[in-house]
Amino acid sequence: MLVEIGSMTSLRAGQIVYDALKDDDKVQLMFLETGRSNDLFEEKQFGEFGEAAVLTVIVDKNDQQEIFDRIFEQSELYEKDQGIISLNTKIIDEIKS
Repeated sequence: MLVEIGSMTSLRAGQIVYDALKDDDKVQLMFLETGRSNDLFEEKQFGEFGEAAVLTVIVDKNDQQEIFDRIFEQSELYEKDQGIISLNTKIIDEIKS
């Protein structure tokens, strides 16, 4: 069963996480989108907005905790105002043909 791990971090942190996970065999799919946010971050490069990364990682349920922890550590989410991370429920049970 696959699950989704989503995070919104600073652009710098999102790129670090992406680079750390891009060759990991436990990651089924990964998407990195960039943009600007007026939430979450203390550093604002554009007036009221800061550069942001939205990272979506699809993993097997058996690997979810390990990958979740790696994202948390790599993006330094234990620091104040660095972003958010969420673990979503299953996204697929089985593929029916």
